[in-house]
Amino acid sequence: MLLTLSTTHTPATDLGYLLHKNPDRPQSFELPFGLAHVFYPEASAGRTTAALLLEVDPVALVRGRPSSSGQGGTLDQYVNDRPYVASSFMSVALSRVFGTALSGRSKDRPELAAQPLPFSARLSVLPCRGGETFLRRLFEPLGYTVTATRHALDETVPAWGDSRYFTVTLEGHVRLGDLLSHLYVLIPVLDDDKHYWVGDEEVEKLLRHGEGWLAAHPEREQIARRYLRHRHSLAREALERLAGDEAPEPEERQEARNAEEAVLESRLSLNEQRLQAVMTVLQEQGAARVVDLGCGEGRLLKALLKDRRFTEVVGMDVSHRTLEIAQDRLGIEKMPDLQRKRVKLLHGSLFYRDQRLAGFDAATVIEVIEHLDLPRLAAFERVLFEHTRPGLILLTTPNAEYNVRFTSLPAGTFRHRDHRFEWTRAEFEAWAARMCERFGYTVRLLPVGENDAEVGAPTQMAVFAR
Repeated sequence: MLLTLSTTHTPATDLGYLLHKNPDRPQSFELPFGLAHVFYPEASAGRTTAALLLEVDPVALVRGRPSSSGQGGTLDQYVNDRPYVASSFMSVALSRVFGTALSGRSKDRPELAAQPLPFSARLSVLPCRGGETFLRRLFEPLGYTVTATRHALDETVPAWGDSRYFTVTLEGHVRLGDLLSHLYVLIPVLDDDKHYWVGDEEVEKLLRHGEGWLAAHPEREQIARRYLRHRHSLAREALERLAGDEAPEPEERQEARNAEEAVLESRLSLNEQRLQAVMTVLQEQGAARVVDLGCGEGRLLKALLKDRRFTEVVGMDVSHRTLEIAQDRLGIEKMPDLQRKRVKLLHGSLFYRDQRLAGFDAATVIEVIEHLDLPRLAAFERVLFEHTRPGLILLTTPNAEYNVRFTSLPAGTFRHRDHRFEWTRAEFEAWAARMCERFGYTVRLLPVGENDAEVGAPTQMAVFAR
């Protein structure tokens, strides 16, 4: 049972610091079910690969455990696929051998542990109960490029057909701790089995290792059921707690915070200026099919629908309640049939790949990015620039330098209490340049609002063209 982890981050040998395993010294670890070996098949500044090899002893697994009949163990306890395929044994090994990396920490390279890096993970034999389609539904929404090669039951007997086993490679720009957490949870989900008793503590493990990604995963119900070995009461508890973690803040609190920001910017009519600036660029570029990511209550959607040049208008938001407000404000139920066909509202997350978002002429992201947690920004970037990948992207965000012009805003604070960061013009320009370099876009940076000679405009907009 073999897992390899590779990186081309420079210097790639930093992988040894992230895993807390020296590339020059192979190590072995005793586990309840056998041995785990860690070694590095390659270790250079350009590319480094760490390997985790498990030797599972099927005899040790059943020794001293009487069968349910009170007799000796059945043959399938000794003759099975457990020593050869990735399963819950691999998850246990990841926890025991790479525990510090799994938790997202690194003593010697803490800044790298918190940073998305280019990684490739390869599982030599992975059982996929549900086939390649289910495999992709688990990993692609997390931003991975998935390569899967199916194994025949017996290459010498083609008539027997294919097996449920695959060699799988996952490639992505991700934090190492997140990659290991995804593997820890999803390997036994694909195997649909566990080698140990599942109780309440497994719910805690699922929630701990699923923090930050599981609540919004489109397959979260299937993941919970399989991870918890189809114990319905445990799966229900996990899903209820996930729903509580992901639930948007109460409507009245969210509206109060939005009102604060609106009052702050009201004297500038900044929201109207943002919408007009976005509309102008979309019209100039000839975009006809537009998706508004983080559409909120639908203000931009309403403006787009008034212009018949926009033949398809789609809004997506993570909040059910906000989408309900947007539907009411747009009057979708009262629209004529032809008008109603032009507009659609989608519930979804900006952190997960969504096939519904593909193929649009343009995507707009208006005053959204600053609400995202910085550790999850890399996932959003891949969803937007790599997977959604429209021909045109319009993204606006506050200019932090302009905040000094808001006399009612205390120094050092953000315009909205839910903002996770606010970028200066130089920071925004640097981020936009990185996106162009990584994903093959060009960018124009435009001011929105009155352009102050000293601190710039209150809003900054990037227009990315593929």
